Amino acid sequence: MTRDISEQTRAPAGARDPLSILKRVYGYPAFRGSQAEVVSTVVSGGDAVVLFPTGAGKSLCYQIPAICREGVGIVVSPLIALMRDQVEALKQLGVPAAALNSSLSGDEYSAVRRALSRGELDLLYVAPERAATPGFADMTRGVKIALFAIDEAHCVSQWGHDFRPEYRELGKLAELYPGVPRMALTATADPHTREDIIERLGLEKAEVFTSSFDRPNIAYEIVERDQPRQQLLRFLSRHEGESGIVYCLSRAKVEDTAEWLNTQGVNALGYHAGMDRAVRDANQDAFLKEEGLCLVATVAFGMGIDKPNVRYVAHLDLPGSVEAYYQETGRAGRDGLPSEVWMAYGMADVIQRGRMIDEGGAADEIKRVERAKLNALLAICETPGCRRQAILAHFGEAHAGHCGNCDTCLKPVETWDGTEAAIKALAAIYRTGERFGAGHLVDVLMGVENERTLRFGHTEMPVFGAGKDIPAKTWQSVYRQLLAAGLVRIDHAAFGALKLEPEARSVFKRERQVLFRKDRPGKGKSARGASPAAAKARAALPEADMGLFEELRATRMAIAKSLSVPPYVVFPDTTLTAMAAERPTTDEALLAISGVGQAKLERYGEAFLKVIRGYGG
Repeated sequence: MTRDISEQTRAPAGARDPLSILKRVYGYPAFRGSQAEVVSTVVSGGDAVVLFPTGAGKSLCYQIPAICREGVGIVVSPLIALMRDQVEALKQLGVPAAALNSSLSGDEYSAVRRALSRGELDLLYVAPERAATPGFADMTRGVKIALFAIDEAHCVSQWGHDFRPEYRELGKLAELYPGVPRMALTATADPHTREDIIERLGLEKAEVFTSSFDRPNIAYEIVERDQPRQQLLRFLSRHEGESGIVYCLSRAKVEDTAEWLNTQGVNALGYHAGMDRAVRDANQDAFLKEEGLCLVATVAFGMGIDKPNVRYVAHLDLPGSVEAYYQETGRAGRDGLPSEVWMAYGMADVIQRGRMIDEGGAADEIKRVERAKLNALLAICETPGCRRQAILAHFGEAHAGHCGNCDTCLKPVETWDGTEAAIKALAAIYRTGERFGAGHLVDVLMGVENERTLRFGHTEMPVFGAGKDIPAKTWQSVYRQLLAAGLVRIDHAAFGALKLEPEARSVFKRERQVLFRKDRPGKGKSARGASPAAAKARAALPEADMGLFEELRATRMAIAKSLSVPPYVVFPDTTLTAMAAERPTTDEALLAISGVGQAKLERYGEAFLKVIRGYGG
């Protein structure tokens, strides 16, 4: 089958119709959103900047033009694991594809080079540090190149959350390969980062395609940290038997959390950059190929992960920016089915993240932007309004709010007039000389006599004990919300001391009303009872079809294991769901199921048809 499609892709230009390739190769009846416009632009030889959310089908936007156009499409990808998965998926579709990276043996490397020089490839994946080198230019001399696709393009920007210096060299591609269409694609870029991508890659004349960044299938929940392990366990109990990711900030916390989850009956593996390479790769491979596994990881895991049926993502620590949070949570529900994301956070997170920014080697201007991004994420955590509305606003997208699929919408947060409390909290900062962190300031407000309050003479101040009418936990929330509102800042050079911002003056003068959200008790029941992901997924398929769906899943797993590929490379859950609902019994009927292309029909069709024909449920 591979040879047939290869011949099709090298047919005369008039025969390389994008829609026919979409149907024949990928098995999809129509393009989604702006995909058709992107494909048309690039097939015609134009450049493009593609800003689509995760799960919106960015890969099709460069894969189909690469198949349609004469020559090989060069895809710049930052991770070997991502290259491997995408190449394997393309091969299952019958599309000639390969990757050049450091994991190849000498013989494998030579085989890829031969296939490239002979014009036998439709797509070639390479690392960014290779793509713009003289050696790669020599390798591709005489090779017809269809396009360059720069995936995860936010890595080119110093304002992005995952800046990689080697991406900067990709700006040379226009000069090295004049006339070859270039594409930049990313799922996470605020307006500032988008402008930087365009400038750094020389794509000022490119057409920019932007889709809504809303992921309506994802349910958001953010809670104040209080016994975080028990909070996490309650969340995971809603996703028994489902695949998901738990993010932690440190390597030690990853290992401790994974070990503890296993003692609690959760099948968990760890992943971080400090692990033995073989163990780390084995754990990632297990997560991709098995079902119902929880991967506990640092941010070293995840960019470009294609596993579509990740049903949950949890954060035990605050990410560094809204972009990082959006990208990490976006790994849930790539298949469009209901999924859930959850995060626990506290003031300690903000202090630690801020210290990491200040102790980093970046220029002052970059540090200033990173602090602003951290505060933007804190504001989302502290908002009493719709989480989705706040997240999308960061990306310059308006949303009416009241999404009905986040904790603050499902269980609206009460607010209270905190103007007087804010004045007391700010006064405590001012009276103690702007030298102390939130913990000490709360002690002052609560009238706690301890070694520090006595030593510094704070027990003699009028503000001492002025906040006894409010619980200490509420004062912690007040300081977080003052920080999120830009009324105070953390001075990490002064060991996390809180400093007043100029805007605080209007509060002192009672020219500005301050509203605070009421925090929910951390030990209480969450905003949702049973998992909406599981409930909605069950509702999408009648009980009468569930037995067939499970048999189809078992068949998929057997095929995947025999090929040593992830199950979703064979068929995603959405395709199996359609099979269970439609119950096709002929090749023609199976080919009409979304996600069943010609190559997969010929390779797997009979196995799945046999299950459907023999099902007795």
